[in-house]
Amino acid sequence: MGLTGHFWTLQPRIRHRIQPVAPPLGVPWSTVLTDPKIGPVRLTGRLHQQGEDGAAPGLVVLVHGLGGCVDSAYILPFEQAVAGAGYDSLALNLRGSDRSGEDFYHAGLIEDLDAALAAPALRDYGAMYIVGFSLGGHLTLRWATEHSATGSTGAVRAVAAVCAPVELAPASDAFNENAFWLYRRYILGALMEIYEKVAERRPVPLPVEAARKLRTVREFDDHIIAPRYDFANADDYYARMSVGPRLPHLQLPALWLGSEADPMVHPEAVRPGLENASAALTVRWTPRGGHVGFPADLDVGLGAERGMAGQVLGWLLRQ
Repeated sequence: MGLTGHFWTLQPRIRHRIQPVAPPLGVPWSTVLTDPKIGPVRLTGRLHQQGEDGAAPGLVVLVHGLGGCVDSAYILPFEQAVAGAGYDSLALNLRGSDRSGEDFYHAGLIEDLDAALAAPALRDYGAMYIVGFSLGGHLTLRWATEHSATGSTGAVRAVAAVCAPVELAPASDAFNENAFWLYRRYILGALMEIYEKVAERRPVPLPVEAARKLRTVREFDDHIIAPRYDFANADDYYARMSVGPRLPHLQLPALWLGSEADPMVHPEAVRPGLENASAALTVRWTPRGGHVGFPADLDVGLGAERGMAGQVLGWLLRQ
């Protein structure tokens, strides 16, 4: 895999820390859903609209990855690209990712997307598109397969997943290899920020002190995600939520974009899940880039504009 993938994974994050990208001017957004186990859960985000007259031709919803939020380094430039294309955008915080302590999410929790898309502030859009990054891409594809099965995709015309796992068990096992300890430490640290805020507000599956001793994502899923969402264990969670087995039934136009050098979502853990997908899924691999980080001149034949955002948007808005 070499160092190229690490460079393109870390460079955007380091650059963002030194010189943060400003999102387009937007307004705080929120909606509330009812979780069957804990009751009302508030979702938040940032809504950018071109104007008050509703002139934008559509809305692009952006879904962050594991441990991320609407201010993640890959979300902000994408918001700018969407605004530049003349579309509105909603950068969505999955439950608890704003560090509010509302709750914590998992890779198949499509209820958050359902609630966001049904929010009153979005009801007038005739065309919507969803872009998910990393685990948010898995959730996006899961949403698309679930709603393809019922024919209830509503105003959503197409979806895209960037560097997304499709089979959770092999992705988790590959990520838990020793070579990925730096990324694993970063992700677990972000997950603990979310978890500790939840623990301040209500009972949690595992005491915070014990949770801080978890060293792999599989352990986090086994001891925290599984009991919260009534899975028997991490393996049960992975088997029931993985989108890979559902991809043959996908009907909504969807894009999967990834890098051969991705150091966080290993290509060999992804390919088998993509092989049997329906013709509705367009797959693009590139030898350039890392995990949700790509060169500014990326061109994989998806659109006139170069770069990850330009390529993805070019494909989406043609659907």
